[in-house]
Amino acid sequence: MREELAGFTIGVTADRRRDELAALLQRRGARVVLAPALRIVPLADDTELRDATRACLDRPPDILMANTGIGMRGWLEAAEGWGLAEPLRSVLGRAYVVTRGPKARGAIRAAGLHDQWSPDSESCDEVVRHLCRRGVAGQVIAMQLHGERQPECTLALEEAGATVIEVPVYRWAPPTDPAPLHRLVDLVAGRLVDAVTFTSAPAAEALLRAAGDRTETVLEALRGDVLASCVGAVTAEPLLRRGVPVAAPSRARLGALVRTIVDELPRRTTTIKAAGHLLTLRGHAAVVDGELRPLAPAPMAVLRALAQTPGRVLSRTSLLRALPRGADEHAVEMAVARLRAGLKTPRVVQTVVKRGYRLRVD
Repeated sequence: MREELAGFTIGVTADRRRDELAALLQRRGARVVLAPALRIVPLADDTELRDATRACLDRPPDILMANTGIGMRGWLEAAEGWGLAEPLRSVLGRAYVVTRGPKARGAIRAAGLHDQWSPDSESCDEVVRHLCRRGVAGQVIAMQLHGERQPECTLALEEAGATVIEVPVYRWAPPTDPAPLHRLVDLVAGRLVDAVTFTSAPAAEALLRAAGDRTETVLEALRGDVLASCVGAVTAEPLLRRGVPVAAPSRARLGALVRTIVDELPRRTTTIKAAGHLLTLRGHAAVVDGELRPLAPAPMAVLRALAQTPGRVLSRTSLLRALPRGADEHAVEMAVARLRAGLKTPRVVQTVVKRGYRLRVD
C-alpha cells in the first residue's frame, strides 16, 4: 500500500495554511478534519502599530527581532500605506537583524534588508540569550511580535539594559465559525482521530480552551491514543508543559511535519494474524493482507477490543462497553456483522455460542 497514511484521520488546527497542510496529508492517503483553532487579524490600521512605527523612526533601533514572515510583511505593507515604508526600511537597514526562522528571514531579504543571525531552535528564548551574551545595555530593540505579547522576553532584555519597542502587527482571534473546532474536540475526546497537527502554540492553547470542562479528557487522549504533532519546539511547549508527548520535526516546516506524521503513525498500529490473514489496525480502517478495508466507528471499536487479546472470548457486555454511548446488545451484534462484511473475511471473527466473540488465531 503506497499511501502511507491511508486509514488514518488527522485533525488540522491551522488557519492560514490549512489547505496546504491538508493537501500534503491527503496526498498520502489521510482523511483530514479541518478545524481552525484561531485566525490572524491584521492590524494595519491599528493605533499601536502606527505608534510603534513612529517610535522606531524617532529612535532608530540598534537591533531588530523579526519573529515571523507574515508579521514583517504586514508591518512594511502598513508602513507603505502611511507613506513611511522608505524611512522605516532605512532605519531597519542600519540595525543588527535577528530572524527567528526562515520565513522571517525570507521576508527580511525580500524587503532588501540583511539578517545577521538566526537561532537553531527558532525559539525566542534562544534569541534573548544570544542578544544578552552579545550585550544590549543602552540599546534600542524593535521586537516584532507574533500574535501576542512576549512579556518574559521583553522583561529579560529590559533587565539587561535595553529599551524594547514592541511592534504588534497582528493578533490572534477566535475562528469565525467555532463549530469545526468543537467538533474536533469531540473527536479527540472520543479518540476518533489518530493525530492532531499544531502550527502555533496559541492554536494548541485554543484547542484546550475550547475543550472547557473536558480539557482533562482531551489531554488524556493526547497523552495516549491521539498523536499530537507540532511543527516545532516552540509550538509544542504548551502541550509539553501539560505532560503531552509530542512528535515534532527538527526543522519547523510543513513538509517536515508531514514526514514526521508519516514516520510516527504507522508505528502506533497493531498487527495480528487471525484465521490465516494478516491484519493491521489503523484509525478508521484495517489493512487485511495489504488491502485497506475502511470501517465505521462501531465495527472498528469491536475490532480494537478483540485485538487487544487475540483468541480470547469477549462477551457482548464487554464489547458493549467499547461501543459509543447509548448502544445496546443488539448494536453489538450489528457491529460484529458489519465488521465481518467490512473485513471481507468472515472467518476472522468467530462466534462462541452463549459466550461472545473472539478473533480466530488458530
